[in-house]
Amino acid sequence: MIITDENFAALAAGDKPLVIDFWATWCGPCRMVSPIIEELEKKYEGQVVVGKADVEEAVEVTSKFGIRNIPTVVFIKDGQEIKDLRVVGAAGRDKFENNIKALIG
Repeated sequence: MIITDENFAALAAGDKPLVIDFWATWCGPCRMVSPIIEELEKKYEGQVVVGKADVEEAVEVTSKFGIRNIPTVVFIKDGQEIKDLRVVGAAGRDKFENNIKALIG
């Protein structure tokens, strides 16, 4: 799912936790993280909403979360970011999956 400035509020207010991968097309580490996030999106479908926000297009959402480095993945529950789960930079599949489990657990 693509996260935009227009659809963010509705997604954050939804009944499922939200995971946002902040990225850009020119970002090498983002391209490493992207397949992991897409795999986990399929695995946890129905339990969590997973989306990608292009920092050059979703500027309001990017600013709201104070994204300064990419990739950054944020985890949101009940409309609020769980700051302890934020991942900045490339990380392995286990890190992202453990954070999703903590988010929905």
